Amino acid sequence: MTTTMAPPPPTTVGARSFGGHSMSARLRTVVVRQPAPPATGDLAEALHFGYPRPADQATAEREHAALRLLLAEEGIEVIAAEPDEPGLLDAIFAYDPSIITNQGAVLLRPGKEVRLPEVALAERLYAELGVPILGRIEAPGTVEGGDTLWLDEVTLAVGLGYRTNALGVAQLSGLLYPLGVTVLPVALPHWRGPGECLHLMSLISPIAADTAVVYPPLLAVPFVEELHRRGWRLIEVPDNEFDTLGCNVLALAPGRCLVCDGSPVTRGRLEAAGFAVLSYVGQELSHNRAGGPTCLTRPVWRAD
Repeated sequence: MTTTMAPPPPTTVGARSFGGHSMSARLRTVVVRQPAPPATGDLAEALHFGYPRPADQATAEREHAALRLLLAEEGIEVIAAEPDEPGLLDAIFAYDPSIITNQGAVLLRPGKEVRLPEVALAERLYAELGVPILGRIEAPGTVEGGDTLWLDEVTLAVGLGYRTNALGVAQLSGLLYPLGVTVLPVALPHWRGPGECLHLMSLISPIAADTAVVYPPLLAVPFVEELHRRGWRLIEVPDNEFDTLGCNVLALAPGRCLVCDGSPVTRGRLEAAGFAVLSYVGQELSHNRAGGPTCLTRPVWRAD
């Protein structure tokens, strides 16, 4: 008989609480990173990051300020890191360089080489916030946060693809084992190859303890079967809204979520399923950079 130990509860250090092994408990504290300015602003720089057009700094700043205000108006503590040095355009995706556990942060190691400097930025911020570092992924292991999501408080699903490798998953599993957390590897498809970002969370966004927005055509069969075994309700994104980030949904609180504008069918399906849906304009933040609200935010504390 296998005994599963419960993880330690969320932690409070001084006046700061952190943790929450959940994707959908009420979001209490979130970190965002303000847009770094382009280094050159030309098309070559944009293509280097996989963007279809050059970054528009003024629009990015305006959209990001509106997103921060929206989150704050939901009663969420928004910690906005200063704009990063020119050229760190992907640093705006605060979810990816780390994960938060009830015992501290795990610093990850991106598989996209241009993003490696972001780990030091996350480490510095956690030091300022008083969040301890539980561990880190070391070379040649790679893990990106977008490949990680909590299925429950003791199970972390981790996508295996071009950004997260088996060595990184093994290291992460070792770091989380003492917390009673099991890592569930999930195979990712080739899709359009290593030049474009396809994370596990490109394909699924949990929005309740037993509900997720999903794009089934790219999900591995064993993972879909696991979700069905757990009794999850799956809200499917239509084909024409996958590229408009319909699958990227951030849970703000039970029954309440945030989407990027541009996926009306998915929004309608969420509302029909009983969810209150908020949206933000993300032509530069999200559509140009292929990252929605889950990518732009790093939850530090979730608790109902």
